[in-house]
Amino acid sequence: MAITAADVNKLRQETGAGMMDCKNALVEANGDFEMAIDILRKKGQKVAAKRADRSSNEGRTVAKTTADHKFGAVVVVSCETDFVGKNADFVAFADSIIDAAVVNRVADREQLLNMTIEGRTVSELLLDMTGKTGEKVEIPAYQVIEAATVASYNHNGNRLATIAGFNLPDMDSVGHDVAMQVAAMNPVAVNAADVPQATIDHELELAREITRQEGKPENMVEQIAQGKLNRFFKENILLKQEFIKDGKKTVEDYLKTADKELTCTGFFRLQLGA
Repeated sequence: MAITAADVNKLRQETGAGMMDCKNALVEANGDFEMAIDILRKKGQKVAAKRADRSSNEGRTVAKTTADHKFGAVVVVSCETDFVGKNADFVAFADSIIDAAVVNRVADREQLLNMTIEGRTVSELLLDMTGKTGEKVEIPAYQVIEAATVASYNHNGNRLATIAGFNLPDMDSVGHDVAMQVAAMNPVAVNAADVPQATIDHELELAREITRQEGKPENMVEQIAQGKLNRFFKENILLKQEFIKDGKKTVEDYLKTADKELTCTGFFRLQLGA
């Protein structure tokens, strides 16, 4: 069966695959359009397997909340090059995933990969995009928060995005400020009680070593180490950090100006390549 330029262009428009890939798929399928699509999808699977060991540190990180601000999600859709990551089709693809995830209140990454968009699972769509771009395309991270208020923040360029939850409703503006704080200052936890014991032990041991190297008396080492740990908390605990919009306040102080009962219940910060 003769393969026309119009056939090739039609397949290319629907699949986004390269001109020669489309032509070869149509020839292999003897002009059968649906079979040619399957051939291209199989090629995508092969590309995905072939490039499984390649790093994918480019792409798009995006956060979004439901209209009622009770549920928020943040996702990383990664690829190998900045060229693909900024391509309009890739941007639209990533945005379609977060849009569907939020609408369906998808709970975790496994559920996200099994979610269907227009009859195809996200896992299948990732393979399709791999076939179209020739690069490994995947979702390495996805997180959600449900709370009385959930705020989101997308940093310029969409290499970094955050979500943060709060215990009181209608705190959208305050929440956005704190989500921005999380992006800028990269805290390790909301409060000291949430810091893993392993992290505390590591910081204390490091502080002891530094104190001894500074020549401080052994009977003062533990006290000084505790002081250094407290400084670590001040710099790395969200509620104790200096508020980026007003260095005279901590984040906790800022929250209390909105409502004395207001606090952050949790946050997630996702970044390309992290």
